[in-house]
This record gives sequence, structure tokens and C-alpha cells, in this order.
Amino acid sequence: MKSNLEKQITVLGIGNILFTDEGLGIRAIERLQQRYHFPDNVTLVDGGVLGIHLLATVTEADHLIVIDAIQKRSLPGTIHRLEGDELPRRILAKNSLHEVDFLEALAVCQALDKAPKIVALGIEPYDIETLSLQLTPVVKDKLGDLLNMVVEELRKLGVTVREKTEEEKRNYVPCNPC
Repeated sequence: MKSNLEKQITVLGIGNILFTDEGLGIRAIERLQQRYHFPDNVTLVDGGVLGIHLLATVTEADHLIVIDAIQKRSLPGTIHRLEGDELPRRILAKNSLHEVDFLEALAVCQALDKAPKIVALGIEPYDIETLSLQLTPVVKDKLGDLLNMVVEELRKLGVTVREKTEEEKRNYVPCNPC
């Protein structure tokens, strides 16, 4: 049995940054990288719209925290946490092509008996169709709360997350503007 320090934990942001709130998962990964130091057993992955191509990433994880825009027909800006039985219901409500491919990757993992324990965290989007690199204000305003939830999930798994200094945060250069 692996100890908490030996368990591989992957935080996976998925989505398409070209369509406003659809890029939430990627923006969250960027902010996590900017704000925190993580131990070696925690990997942050910008999964974009890779879908089935994330199979290797998913099978290597003991625990998988997925960050994505989650549509549950609630008010935009509502933060969602899904696990266990809630995930299959979410799977039935596919919202985009990257989700279909990602769900196929999870199904293959289950067939190979290499499926990690999964928690999905996200925010109800306001707009996932407008071509824009910016998150909508209602989702951007909740991003900090979502990051806190990710850090809390990691702490539940025994991970020590250390906040970067203000200088380290200032020196961080994201790949894309938020």
C-alpha cells in the first residue's frame, strides 16, 4: 500500500481557452502554478482538449482532480464538486467534444482496471460559446474560491501545499493571458 507521499496525484485542467468560460480548467491550472509550490507527487496538467490522448496521464494517477466548466443548470458562478455516483450522471450530460474524448479515456482506464479516484471541481459557466480568451466576470470572480477548493482537496489527500512568495508570483509568466 502506498503512503500519501508515494501516491501520484494529478490535477488536470481541461477545456478550450478560445471560448470564454470553456477555458476555466486551463486558467485554473495557470493560477495554481503561479500561486503555489507542490510536492513531487503532485502533477499539474494542462489537458486542453486532448481527450483520449490523456490516457497515459490518467492511468499514472492514484488520485485525479479534474477542473472544468461544469454545467448543471444552476446559476452561473456556482461552484460544483462531483465524485462517486455524481460523476456518471455528469458523464451522461456531455457538453463538448473534449468531454466526450476525455470520458472515453476514463472508460478505457476502467476497462484496464487503472482508473484513479476522481473528484471533479468546476464552476457553472456563463458563456462557453463566445470566441474570447477571457473568462466572463462572474466565473473569474469565483476562480479564487475554486483554487481554494483544489488546495483543500490536496490537503485531504495529505499533500502540503506551500504558497509562493509575492516575488515568485510576480515573476511567474503564464503561457496565455487570463
